[in-house]
Amino acid sequence: MSRQVGDHLAAAGPGHPFEGVWFASAWGSRDVLDVTLACPELVAEVSVDRAVDRGVFRHPLRFKRLRLDVTADDVPRFGEGPAAAAG
Repeated sequence: MSRQVGDHLAAAGPGHPFEGVWFASAWGSRDVLDVTLACPELVAEVSVDRAVDRGVFRHPLRFKRLRLDVTADDVPRFGEGPAAAAG
């Protein structure tokens, strides 16, 4: 799975949407992960429990598959579109 995704990633340049955001290793953890931001061009299908607490998913998202047949422009942003999640 990681190789399937990794083969399609490109490192992000300045102005990435998550620039300056830190990522924790677990819910409530103070351990900050060292990340490399990628260009937000790929679309992945995920399985998710829609429970959100203060803008953060309460349960892990699970990767299903990479959707090379769909572009990022084809997908509504979170909170937009007909199936917008509450929270």
